Amino acid sequence: MSSSMKSYELFLIFSMNLSEEDRDNLIGKFCDIVKSDGQVDNVDKWGRRRLAYPIQKQHEGFYVIVSFQSGSKIPAEVTRVAGITDGILRNLLVVKEKEE
Repeated sequence: MSSSMKSYELFLIFSMNLSEEDRDNLIGKFCDIVKSDGQVDNVDKWGRRRLAYPIQKQHEGFYVIVSFQSGSKIPAEVTRVAGITDGILRNLLVVKEKEE
């Protein structure tokens, strides 16, 4: 692992058309990407939530937040994979500020 790791949070909204097993497999896929050059701190499953507006004609999604630390190459790869993966309605990656 690189010495200059930053903390990130990955927000994912999964389609409700996915089975629980498929959703867990996708979460595992993202965790594996992070573990290639970082560490996963926490996976927080918020569950089914109503969307603020319809996305792909869906009104509900399954929300998941993955907190992790990694080097500089992992965030770009995670964002790229999330953008091309079927079953993910939206994704957002943010850098967590250091607590003083």
